[in-house]
Amino acid sequence: MRLEVSCDDRIGLAREILEVLEQHQINVNAIDAESQGYIYLQLPELSFDELSVLLPILRKIEAVKDVRTVPFMPSEREHYALETLLSTLPDAVLSIDTRLKVTMANDSAVAVLGTPREEVLNQPLSNWVQGFGFQRWLQSDEVLPQAIRVQVQSSDYLAEMFPIHLPEGNHEETSLAGAVVVLKSPSRVGKQFNALRNQLTGFDTVLAQSDKMKAVLDQARRMAQLEAPLLISGETGTGKELMARACHDASLRAEKPFVVINCASLPDAVAESELFGFASAPGQPVKKGVIEQADGGTIFLDEVADMSAQLQVKLLRFIQDGCFRRVGDDEEIAVDVRIICASQRDLSDLCQQGQFREDLYYRINVLNLMLPPLRERPSDIVPLAELFLEHYSQQLASTARQLSGECRDYIRNYAWPGNVRQLKNAIFRAVSMAEGMGELQPEDLRLPAWTEGFGYFDQEFEGSLEQAVKQFESSLLRRLYPAYPSTRQLAKKLGVSHTAIANKLREYSIGKKRK
Repeated sequence: MRLEVSCDDRIGLAREILEVLEQHQINVNAIDAESQGYIYLQLPELSFDELSVLLPILRKIEAVKDVRTVPFMPSEREHYALETLLSTLPDAVLSIDTRLKVTMANDSAVAVLGTPREEVLNQPLSNWVQGFGFQRWLQSDEVLPQAIRVQVQSSDYLAEMFPIHLPEGNHEETSLAGAVVVLKSPSRVGKQFNALRNQLTGFDTVLAQSDKMKAVLDQARRMAQLEAPLLISGETGTGKELMARACHDASLRAEKPFVVINCASLPDAVAESELFGFASAPGQPVKKGVIEQADGGTIFLDEVADMSAQLQVKLLRFIQDGCFRRVGDDEEIAVDVRIICASQRDLSDLCQQGQFREDLYYRINVLNLMLPPLRERPSDIVPLAELFLEHYSQQLASTARQLSGECRDYIRNYAWPGNVRQLKNAIFRAVSMAEGMGELQPEDLRLPAWTEGFGYFDQEFEGSLEQAVKQFESSLLRRLYPAYPSTRQLAKKLGVSHTAIANKLREYSIGKKRK
C-alpha cells in the first residue's frame, strides 16, 4: 500500500516518520520525497485496524498536515508511464552502461535482436550491433549525440545514440552513466522523412535493401528519364504498377496524367472505344479515350499479354505513328504519351506460340525491367513487413506493433508465391484480427504451406503417408496415360518396370475397361 504525507519542509521530518514506523514494526519498501510538500511511503498491506492506529500518530508529528492512502507513488507512475511508452514504441530502444553492457531493452529491441530479453541483458551490445565504435565514443573528451548506420543481424539500421549524464553534488557537474541507443529500420526512417514532405513520390515509394532490388532501381532511375516504351515483367504481386508509377513520377512528365488500363479486365466489345474513344452524334460532346486523356503523360497497360489480337494491331499502329482515330471517326488525332506495359507472362514465349504479335512485342520492349520475386530478395521481406505493419496498425488503431523473432524467421523462409501483394495482405489480415497483443506470431499470418515446384499444400489433408503417395501416383498416372497408352511406353517414361506400371494401372483402374 502507499501513503501520501502532506507536510511543510522541516529538517528531520522524514526521520521521525520512519521512527514511528519502526516502533510499529512496519517495514518501508520505498520512500519518495522528490515532490515538494509531500512524502510518499510504500508499505506492506496493512489492515483497517492497523491503519486506524497508525494514521493519527503520523498526523501528530510536527509539520505533518495530513496522511492518506493513495493508489501509487509519483515515481511509480513515472516508471510505468516510461515502461508503457517504451513497450509501445515501434523503434528498438536499448540502454547500455559504460562497459557497453545492455541494461534495458524494449519489446521492439528484443524482436530486432531476435534474442530473448533475459539473454540480452548484461551482455555486450556488440554481440548484435556492428559498424560503430561505442567504446571510443563513450571515452571521448566530449560525448555528443550521434546518428550513424549500423548492421543488426546483417540488416542496415539507423542508430541514434544519446549519452546518459547523472548530476553530481550541486547539479552543476555530471558524470557519464552510459547511453541510450535507438535503432530505426530503413522503412521507418523513410516514412518519417517523407512524412515531413507530406507525400511519397517517385522511387521513394519503392523499398529496396537487397542488392538485386537496388540494381533494378538503378536501372529504373535511368530509364525513367527516357521517352522510349518500357516493358516491366515479373510475377504477380511484385509491384509492377508501383514501379511504373515511380518511373512516371521521376520523369519530365510527372505533372501530367498517369493513366492505368488493365487489359485483362477490358471486354473486347468496348476495349477499342475505351482506349481511343468514339465519335459522337452532331451536337454531342466527344467521348475521349484514355490515350487522349493521358496526352502529355504516361499510359500504363497492365497485363498487356491479355490484349485481343485486334487491339494489338491498333496499339501497334499508334506506337508507330503517334496517331489514332476514334471509333467511327476518320479524323487523325496526334497525342504525346509514353507507353509503359507490364506482364506476368513471358511475351517472347507467347510470340513463339502465335498468341502475341511479334512486331508489337519489339515495339513495347525497347526498354525493359524484370522485377525479382520476393523469395529472391529475402533481405527486403522483414523491412516490407514492418512498413505494412506500421501502416495498418495506425490505420486500424490496432495493438499489434511489431513482429516477434519467430515471425521474422518464418517470413524470411516462406516462399511468398504471391510476392509483395501476398505479404501485404497477410499483414493486413493479421493486424485486423489482432486482439490484445503487441507483437505478431507466425500463426497470426495464417499462411498456407507452399513449396517450390509443388505449389500450395492442402492443409486439410487427413491420412497416412502411404495414402498420400497412392493419391499422387493415381493422379500422375491418370494424366500421363492418355499420352502413353501403352504400359511399356509409360514404364519407359517413368523409368520403372513394365510389370510395376501394369500393376499400378490395374490397382487404380486406369486404362481400357474390360467388357
